[in-house]
Amino acid sequence: MKIYISEEAAAWYERELDLQKGDNVRFFARYGGVSTVQSGFSLGIQVEEPMTIGASAEKNEIQYYVEERDLWYFDNHDLYVDYNEKQDEPEYSVK
Repeated sequence: MKIYISEEAAAWYERELDLQKGDNVRFFARYGGVSTVQSGFSLGIQVEEPMTIGASAEKNEIQYYVEERDLWYFDNHDLYVDYNEKQDEPEYSVK
């Protein structure tokens, strides 16, 4: 699996999460919500230090990653994180 993050989405995360160079943003499977990949689960985000990285991408010296234990959620697909300007929030797709 690979993670792709647009410049606009990275800027949103930096602004909204007050990220600094060297920070780490984790994408993880959380119980509940709506997903096009896994029924009954949704995608969560958290700023935290990685333990065992399964996939990662870096933008502006900030690492975005998924732990190995959460790779099942993506079902061997890649995660694309874009920015929805109208809603002023990230938009996720799995392809």
